[in-house]
Amino acid sequence: MSDTSRVSKTNTLQSNDSNEENSMQSRQSPILLASSSKYRASLLNKLNISFECYSPNINETPRVNESPLQVVTRLSFQKALSAQKQFPKHLIIASDQVAFIKEEQTTLSSKQMDIRLLTKPLTLSNAEKQLTACSGKTVRFLTGLCCLPPLQSIIDSGIGAIDASNRAMVDKYCEVAYVDVTFRNLSQREIRSYLEQELPLDCAGSFKAEGLGIALFEKLESTDPNTIIGLPLIALSKRLRDLGINPLLSK
Repeated sequence: MSDTSRVSKTNTLQSNDSNEENSMQSRQSPILLASSSKYRASLLNKLNISFECYSPNINETPRVNESPLQVVTRLSFQKALSAQKQFPKHLIIASDQVAFIKEEQTTLSSKQMDIRLLTKPLTLSNAEKQLTACSGKTVRFLTGLCCLPPLQSIIDSGIGAIDASNRAMVDKYCEVAYVDVTFRNLSQREIRSYLEQELPLDCAGSFKAEGLGIALFEKLESTDPNTIIGLPLIALSKRLRDLGINPLLSK
């Protein structure tokens, strides 16, 4: 889902910090969203802060025996680390999301191999199969969030090696939010009509909650409804305040 157009105060970056040094000298901790998702960029715009976008190139394949919770935590952290290598002076925001039918698991630590993750369908046929499987059931969306301060700040903290194996960094800079979506009992006619109207082929679960997809649901349960779209803004706002950036006082 690449979005190369300007969205409010958003720019898409393709170069590293050394190429941007002159333009960044006057700005304190520029913010980078490590994502090509237009949906996440739109959510982050709600906070009315200036940021830029960069798409990190990492392998997002879940590992064998990896739980959904472990998947989103690891991938959020790896995306942030990958972006930081290119933009060490930026505050990095990264996120990842997985979804699964809640009835198919017993705990958040259930192994990935025991759970069918709901991925982006890419085709109408796959999307119809996903929504048919979700009909009358509850789907849990886990959204990982990683918020890394500029590299020098991390080094100065003495937290240890800056790599994906550093559990102290994961615990300090990452968290996971969730939302439970209970689907109505959907007819095949409703499913096909919805898919034809909204074509949510680039969305995990085969729907757009910010659009007509809301009509598929019986209820949503979450402390932050933005989580379902891909970025938990309440948790992110707190982390930004902890790093000295208050969206309410940014102007």
